[in-house]
Amino acid sequence: MSCDYYETLEINRNASDADIKKAYRRLALKFHPSSNREPGSLEKFTQLGEAYDVLSDSRKKATYDKFGEEGLKGGIPAEFGTGGAWSSKYAYHRNPDKTFKQFFGGDNPFADFYTSDTPLQYGYLQPGVVKTQDSPIERDLHLSLDDLFHGCIKKIKISRRVMNDDGNTSSIKDKILTIDVRPGWKEGTRIIFSKEGDQGPNSIPADIVFIVRQKSHPLFVRRHNDLIYNAKISLEMALTGFSVDVQTLDGRLLTIPINDIVHPAYKKELSGEGMPLSQSPSQRGNLIITFDIQFPEKLSVERKHLIKQALDFKQ
Repeated sequence: MSCDYYETLEINRNASDADIKKAYRRLALKFHPSSNREPGSLEKFTQLGEAYDVLSDSRKKATYDKFGEEGLKGGIPAEFGTGGAWSSKYAYHRNPDKTFKQFFGGDNPFADFYTSDTPLQYGYLQPGVVKTQDSPIERDLHLSLDDLFHGCIKKIKISRRVMNDDGNTSSIKDKILTIDVRPGWKEGTRIIFSKEGDQGPNSIPADIVFIVRQKSHPLFVRRHNDLIYNAKISLEMALTGFSVDVQTLDGRLLTIPINDIVHPAYKKELSGEGMPLSQSPSQRGNLIITFDIQFPEKLSVERKHLIKQALDFKQ
């Protein structure tokens, strides 16, 4: 009977090696006869083993992709081979448990089922099964700079599969997860909700992990605990002095006098006016003001002469 290995593993033909491994792991655990006693589970488990055995091997996969199952199991036609037909025709060993053990190695989630004198019997769930936890489910949590400055509460609705009271069937239910965003949290902060993923009879629900992603801000750029504000000024202001007005994230208006001559690398730093420190919100980083000096595009001869006179310090 002809079969489509990609369809068996529920992946497309552009799947990477990692995608193939992930798909086999998920489906092999789902249809393993020790935990799935539904009719046809053993045959499905065997099909998964054959599909993974072919697609995880670069040579077998390349042959299957080009010539299909017939070419894989019957040999490559002579005109396509480098030295005639491929003499080693493929045939699956029909031992999906062998494929399963080779895949999981020492981390076999069913390792406790195997002993030197008591092999695993398909279709029989032996006592002492060790449940494995699904991989964490990661989602981005996009927060504004104001959210991260003040802190806030975010409520996120998730839908997950939960086991019913009979212990055999399941249903989809919604749940609200509440995230207490603390002042000063940084990009990449991870918030973990333990075991809030889908429930199953023979698995531990996955952790749900939210990862903080900071949105851009129209005025400030964040660098660790510091805030950077860029002020555009004229050349005249850079040479003669001025003041900068900065509206802070907590609603104050700072007026900062600049009496120094502002050169391209000049910065003004205000201590304690940056982001709160997540471990100690009463302390804050710094506000760093940088300057973008706007030079005139053209100068008349008269203006050039006046500037030369003004900058001639020898007079």
